[in-house]
Amino acid sequence: MKWKVCGMKQPENILAVAVHSPTYMGFIFWEPSPRYMDQPLPEGLSPKLQKVGVFVDATEAEIRTRIDQYKLQAVQLHGQESPDFCAKLRSPHLQVIKAFSVGSHFDFDRLTPYTDACDFFLFDTQGPKPGGNGTTFDWTLLNDYPLTKPFFLSGGIGLEDLPKIHALTKTTLPIHAIDVNSKFERKPGIKNSALIHQLKQQL
Repeated sequence: MKWKVCGMKQPENILAVAVHSPTYMGFIFWEPSPRYMDQPLPEGLSPKLQKVGVFVDATEAEIRTRIDQYKLQAVQLHGQESPDFCAKLRSPHLQVIKAFSVGSHFDFDRLTPYTDACDFFLFDTQGPKPGGNGTTFDWTLLNDYPLTKPFFLSGGIGLEDLPKIHALTKTTLPIHAIDVNSKFERKPGIKNSALIHQLKQQL
């Protein structure tokens, strides 16, 4: 199971989490977020660590500036970005993750136009913010997922959810990775390295 730690911010904490070798590390470039990334990355990060920039309705120019500045390998789009916008960003050197908010129900037909425009979907919990609401949605809704496109599972995931995640991996659902954030923090943007270590061990 691949895994992503999102909402990283401070250089020392980034290095402390990187020791545990997550597959992905996410940096939020949406200014209203308390986890907004406005610092340079520390030196010494493994080239195997895939850096993901998280955006909400940013312009193509803004996204490309961050790609160059932070040497991103992927972008995660949480706004109303169109399939054409996603396809324009996507390249052999940049993966595109298109996020969708899931409430009490979800219309999977919404995904069809994006199937050839992105590399992964990400399912997060619908809430007042475009992401990072800190709660899980009803994962049984994923039983109706009709596609083979791999996806990230996000939304308030904590250690207590790992048994359910293990159960999901035994289904035919194409879960690519889990995405964790608030349940592994000391405060917004600062992750608890001990909890991250437990996560890695249990995965």
